Amino acid sequence: MTPSELKSTLQSGLLSFPLTDFDAAGDFNADGYRRRLEWLAPYGATALFAAGGTGEFFSLTGDEYPLIIKTAVDTCRGKVPIIAGAGGPTRFAIACAQAAEQAGAQGILLLPHYLTEAGQEGIAAHVEAVCNSTKLGVIVYNRAQSRLSPTTLAGLAERCPNLIGFKDGIGDIELMVSIYQKMGDRFSYLGGLPTAEVYAAAYKALGTPVYSSAVFNFIPRTAMDFYHAVAANDQGTQDRLLKDFFLPYLTIRNRMPGYAVSIVKAGAAIVGHGAGPVRPPLTDLVAEEVNELATLIKALGPQD
Repeated sequence: MTPSELKSTLQSGLLSFPLTDFDAAGDFNADGYRRRLEWLAPYGATALFAAGGTGEFFSLTGDEYPLIIKTAVDTCRGKVPIIAGAGGPTRFAIACAQAAEQAGAQGILLLPHYLTEAGQEGIAAHVEAVCNSTKLGVIVYNRAQSRLSPTTLAGLAERCPNLIGFKDGIGDIELMVSIYQKMGDRFSYLGGLPTAEVYAAAYKALGTPVYSSAVFNFIPRTAMDFYHAVAANDQGTQDRLLKDFFLPYLTIRNRMPGYAVSIVKAGAAIVGHGAGPVRPPLTDLVAEEVNELATLIKALGPQD
């Protein structure tokens, strides 16, 4: 898939981040991951992000990463495109991008560089280095320490033809409007706030109708129903699902930093597609919270 083809693919449809499966000892479980992708692929996501944020990219080793991406690509070949997460220090992000290209991924989602603060010039140099390291299309994820201004993005767009997407995980509406007005159709724009469904209608109004769904990992039918409701301006369905599921879900998720991932793993286990425990420093939900989540899921009805 060329960068322009990837950009076109990302213009519509629901995206999702599959969980990364670990066994009881916390090691990568390739068979479980393969079964997960085989389950999710037919539900109609436009693309899947392997080793993304919900996939715990931040806890993976350099040795594990290529195997995870190759497993995703091989499992989903001919079914759904795989976009590989890459991030962390520049040289590590480059190594990830090149491993993903070698494995046959269709694109790169460039996650934040993590701990250290940096100015616009430094962040731009980081993004440009990764773009220059691969022929794949790259989507930059504006989140945490990696926050690009409209001016910086415009410069990167001129220098990096394979930088084709912008994913927002900040929620700064003024910044998002400024970026969209400056860059127009140069990028595909993706909503990337945790539990993106809550913000989906607002982002659609900003010119960003596509978003990534974490709950697709355990309630794929409901996730697709909600996406189609947003696309069709079906406010009744949106309001019902927000009230009955998403807002109570947020109440559980917000109890602990890192639960945005942990609650998805809990949901997958509840519906019979467990992915094992989260890795430290994340922590799993406690039993009472798992029961609360199970009640919410049961009320939605069958997903398979």
